[in-house]
Formats: sequence, C-alpha cells, structure tokens
Amino acid sequence: MNSVYSKYKEIEINIGTIVLMGNLRISDKDKGMIIFSHGSGSSRMSSRNNFVADLLLKKGFSSLLFDLLTPEEDREYDNRFNITLLTKRLVDITKWIHYKPIAQELPIGYFGASTGAASTLCAACKIPKLIKAIVSRGGRPELAIEYLPHVKAPTLLLVGSLDFPVIELNRKAQLAMDNTCELKIIEGATHLFSEPGKLEEVSNLTIEWFNKYLMD
Repeated sequence: MNSVYSKYKEIEINIGTIVLMGNLRISDKDKGMIIFSHGSGSSRMSSRNNFVADLLLKKGFSSLLFDLLTPEEDREYDNRFNITLLTKRLVDITKWIHYKPIAQELPIGYFGASTGAASTLCAACKIPKLIKAIVSRGGRPELAIEYLPHVKAPTLLLVGSLDFPVIELNRKAQLAMDNTCELKIIEGATHLFSEPGKLEEVSNLTIEWFNKYLMD
C-alpha cells in the first residue's frame, strides 16, 4: 500500500433502488474529497477526469468519480441533459460519501465538466454546508442560471481560449454569481483541453483552488 495508485478501487454505490458504479481514490493526506460530475455522454471512465483525479491524488486529495446515470437511464438521451435529475443524483452521492468513515471528516469539493458543471452548482445550493469549493472545466453554468446567485462555495471557471461560445456563457454566469468566482481562460485550448499540456494546466489550477479554499 505504499503507492498512491494502490488506493484506487472500483466500487458499487447503492442509492435507494439503483446501483451506480464509481472510481474511488483515497489519499493518506486527508486534504479533502473531490466529487466529479461528468458531462453528457461521458462516464466515470472519462480519461480527462481520471487524469485530473490522478494528479489530485498525488497532491493529497481523495476523489470519487461515478456514473450519474444507470445504463438504462443513459439509453434515454434526454436524461443526459436533465439537470434536475443529475443534481438529485449528485446530492444523493454527496450525502452517501459524506457519511462513510473514509470521508466523514473530509471537506468536500466538486469538479464538474461540461453539463456536469451545472449539476455541481445546483447541488452546492441544496447542500451548502457540505460543499466548500467548486471547479468547472469547460462547463455549462448557464444551465443552472436560476441557482447561480445562490451559490456560496468559491467557484473557479476554466474555459479554453478557443471554446468561443462557452467563454461567453461562463462570463455571463460569473456576472450572475455573488460568491468568490474566478474565470480563467486557458490559452490555446479547445473545449476538451486535448492539446498538449492543457489538461496539466487545468489540473494545476484545480489543485491551487482546492488548496486555497477547501479548508476554509
């Protein structure tokens, strides 16, 4: 158990009558638990989110990536954009992990990608005492527009400089928010941050944000 990667395991999460699959990483450093909310058409296996989670682990942060939808739910395309459903699922998962011994004492942060970012902002309004900080990668915060003025957790919005429509959506979202909120433009990055070195930049900014705000 000396390697941080030996602390990775796949788990089953029982929420009411449904079972969701998750990827759990546990750090010895106890700096916080970061819960990921993936974008539409993605899953806990997202290579980009797992890349960020691996770097978070190296810096002392535990994390949980999970499938927001069951395989049956995912077959109904509209569910991928059902922010109400995704938010409820995220709230349920957050409460589930919060009461587990491995995370009971840990501050919780959210990392949302694309449409998943909207669910993190909505969920943070529903359980404000549990969520200490939020990071959005290429997010669609405007899908949570009615919740934005009520978000209390410090929020970092990361957008690629070549992702023109999403930049404007994030700028409008930032103006609607009344909390600590920063918008960072990653130069030379598109929506998926697939260009060399861009996901590393996302990860470093994410780590800085959680280091700064998760323990406040």
